[in-house]
Amino acid sequence: MIKSMTGYGKAEAILQNGKITIEFRSVNGKNADINIKTAILPKDKELGIRKKIAEVLQRGSIDFFMTWEPNAADSAKQINMDIARSYIAQAGILAKEMGCPNIGISAEGCSSILSAVFRMPDVIDQKKQEIISDENWSMVEAAIDEALAMIDDYRVKEGAALYKDVTGRVKNILAIYDEIEGYEGERIATVRERIEKNLEELQVKVDKERFEQEMIFYIEKLDINEEKVRLRQHCKYFMDTIDNEPYPGKKLGFIIQEMGREINTTGSKANHASIQKCVVRMKDELEKIREQSMNIL
Repeated sequence: MIKSMTGYGKAEAILQNGKITIEFRSVNGKNADINIKTAILPKDKELGIRKKIAEVLQRGSIDFFMTWEPNAADSAKQINMDIARSYIAQAGILAKEMGCPNIGISAEGCSSILSAVFRMPDVIDQKKQEIISDENWSMVEAAIDEALAMIDDYRVKEGAALYKDVTGRVKNILAIYDEIEGYEGERIATVRERIEKNLEELQVKVDKERFEQEMIFYIEKLDINEEKVRLRQHCKYFMDTIDNEPYPGKKLGFIIQEMGREINTTGSKANHASIQKCVVRMKDELEKIREQSMNIL
């Protein structure tokens, strides 16, 4: 069972004073590149969370989001009574120093004074509170584990689709190489006929025995049996690796390189239009395998 490196997971922790939402997003990457994009995760918990993420997801470019939504009552702003009283007291002292008449304050005047005081710096404070504490950490950690399990399950499902695609294309390459075998006899006959025709046009007399020896030597240079055997071995190794290793992605990349070498050598030795077309088709399949394998964990 292989896994994709692309995935998404989400979970929530309902706390006494609000709600924490956990999200994971990941795409393919060479290593475990973990980006923690939150300011509310306690610093003493960060190392443990990074380790947990790396153990579950192994590899990829991974973003971890944690957002906080407080309850309505807990998000209300507060009046800093001490600062407000200080502003009013200082205003009274200033009024006396300036010789302002001692006039009784009406309800309307009182409202105006309070409105002015509320606009002064630091009078209205956002209620401060500790979001994640030792008491509620177990609930937050459980939500993180739930989101991790969700993204891991997502990766398994994506991996199943990747497996079907790349293994199908490996089988296509083997089938195309079987087609090439059908052109082998025709290819040798065509090469021999072309050489003999060129000799006739040049009106060159050759020793038949020497000609046959040279022809055998030349045809051996065009022989693709070794490439055929090696490519089939590489395809088998590819299938064994993807079926039996837990995280085969990196190794598959190396096997694909070897498959490409055999296909390219086959093309350079082809000397036949239909075989060249087969080589192009195999290269197309291999390139799609390479693209998809980059997302395999």
